[in-house]
Amino acid sequence: MTVWWLLGAVFAVSWVLTLVLHRYALAKSLMDIPNERSAHSVPTPRGGGVAIVISFLLALPILAELDLLGTAVLYGLLGAGFLIAVIGFADDHGHIAARWRLLGHFIAAAWALFWLKGLAPIELFDTTIDLGWFGHLLALIYLVWMLNLYNFMDGIDGLASAEAVSTCVGMCLVYWLSASVDLIWAPLMLAVAVAGFFWWNFPPARIFMGDAGSGFLGFILGVFALGAAWQKPELLWSWIILLGVFIVDATWTLARRLIRGDRVYQAHSSHGYQHAARRVGHKKVTLTVVAVNVVFLCPVSILVALNQLSVVVGLLIAFVPLIFIAYLLGAGQAKTV
Repeated sequence: MTVWWLLGAVFAVSWVLTLVLHRYALAKSLMDIPNERSAHSVPTPRGGGVAIVISFLLALPILAELDLLGTAVLYGLLGAGFLIAVIGFADDHGHIAARWRLLGHFIAAAWALFWLKGLAPIELFDTTIDLGWFGHLLALIYLVWMLNLYNFMDGIDGLASAEAVSTCVGMCLVYWLSASVDLIWAPLMLAVAVAGFFWWNFPPARIFMGDAGSGFLGFILGVFALGAAWQKPELLWSWIILLGVFIVDATWTLARRLIRGDRVYQAHSSHGYQHAARRVGHKKVTLTVVAVNVVFLCPVSILVALNQLSVVVGLLIAFVPLIFIAYLLGAGQAKTV
C-alpha cells in the first residue's frame, strides 16, 4: 500500500513542480524562441524536465527503504542522475562547451557503471558472452550515447515524455511476464514522474523539457537496461528493442550527417520524426510512436525476454522496419523548404 501512495505522491510532486517551473521560466525569460530549425512557432518556456528529476530522485531512497531498490543501484542512479541534471540545467540557462558537457557525461556514466559493476555477460546467438573490460567500455559509450540521443530526439511536443512513459510501462509488463517483478518499481516510478510533467507537455506543449530532463531520461533508461541484464541477460535486449524508435532515428540521422561531413553538435532539424512532424503535426507523430511501442515493439521485447525469440531474430524483426521507415522519412537529410 505504501508504494502505491508513493506513486501518487511522485505524480503530484512532478505535476506541481512543472507548474512552478513554468512560472519560473516566464519570470526569468527562460524561453525557446522559434527559429528556422524549430518545430514550434510560439515562444515556449523550457526547463520543465527538472520536475521529473526532482520527483524521481526523491523517491529513490524511499524505494530503497522499502527494499524495492538495491543500494548499489540507488547510489548509481542518485550520483550520476544528479550530475547529468546539473549539467543540463546549467546548459539550459547558458551554454557549456560540448567538450565539457561530454566530459561530465562520461564521468556520470563511469560513476553509474562502478555501482552496477559494469556490463553483465550478454546473451547473443543463444550464447552467454562475458566481454570483460571491453564490455565495460561499450557500456560506457552506450550510456553517453543514450543520454545524447534522447536529447536529440526531444524536438517536438510530448515525444520524449511519451517515449519514456510507454517504454517504462512496457518494460514493467516484460518484467512481470518474465518473473522479474522485483525490477518493476524504479521504471514505474520514473513513468509516473514523467507523467506528471507530460500533463503540461502534451501537444500543444505549454512547457518544454530542456536538456536537464531529456539527458537525464536517456541516461536513466540506459542504466535501467544495464542493471536488468545482471538479473537476466535477455532483458538488456528487451530494453533496446522497446527504445528502438529513438535509437534508430538518432543513430541513422547521426550516421548520415557524419558521412556528409556535417558538424554533428550543430543544431539541426533533420531527424525522421522532425520531417514527419512537419507533414502531419506533433500530436500525430507522438501518438504514432506510442502506438508503435505498444502494438509492435513491446510484444517483440516480451518474446525475447521469454526466450520465444532469439535475441538476433528479435532485433531484426524490430529494427529492420524502423530503419526502413527512417529512410522513407528522410532521416539525416537536410530540411527542405
